[in-house]
Amino acid sequence: MTDLLRIDAELVRKILVAFIRQEITRAGLTRAVVGLSGGLDSTVSCLLSAEAMGPQNVLALRMPHKNSSPDSLADAQRVIEQTGVRHDTVEITAMVEPLFERFPEADARRRGNAMARERMIVLYDQSAAFGGLVVGTGNKTEILLGYTTLYGDSACAINPLGDLYKTQLRELARALGVPEAIQKKPPSADLWKGQTDEGELGYTYAEVDRLLYLLVDERYSPEECVAAGFAKKFVHSVTERVRRNQFKRVLPPIAKLSNRTVGYDFLYLRDWGT
Repeated sequence: MTDLLRIDAELVRKILVAFIRQEITRAGLTRAVVGLSGGLDSTVSCLLSAEAMGPQNVLALRMPHKNSSPDSLADAQRVIEQTGVRHDTVEITAMVEPLFERFPEADARRRGNAMARERMIVLYDQSAAFGGLVVGTGNKTEILLGYTTLYGDSACAINPLGDLYKTQLRELARALGVPEAIQKKPPSADLWKGQTDEGELGYTYAEVDRLLYLLVDERYSPEECVAAGFAKKFVHSVTERVRRNQFKRVLPPIAKLSNRTVGYDFLYLRDWGT
């Protein structure tokens, strides 16, 4: 099963670098903006963007909250020094605390979502100022499970990592020379003290990636996955999560009233001689 998730890291690297360059230049731009948390995913996006566009054309933004781990800032600094990209640090505490003061009953999930969306406000504001596209950092595992904040960390102009499971992303990270400290630390959105992805999900990325690969790429039925050795409760939990979060993976559906509804019949712009 592990072999099924193996990738040709150098080939993937070439494809993703070309993808970033092509999509940014297609938009008539030459620059990229990346939210750099100091985690594995954002580090890979930053490294690929720097290779695609040149480090002088990449702006990496660190956006800590007062509860963020100091290690995150330090790890992001390692990436900045390794790549030579432009960078800035924008503290978001003063931006989100008034909301929390207005709604003091907000739990960790609501506060985390607000922080993720505030960071995206900063990213898109700075993308306008810098003249670059926002490059996403979400991987295939997160997208399928809906382990993202809608209009928060899931928002981007292009996403080079969205067809790589977390397990595959780790393999690519090794090939790219991501600092060892970043490769080894537990995945975390760093939204509150002690928060980890796998702690919230209730299973490891290695476990769920093997199951998702069978369900999605190999088109196994849930019953076939159970027959392949996965626990029935685990399979049910994951398939239900994927099903419930479909709305996060598509644009908002539009009620169809006309003959040519955007997203249904009108899918792309033909050459209208303009």
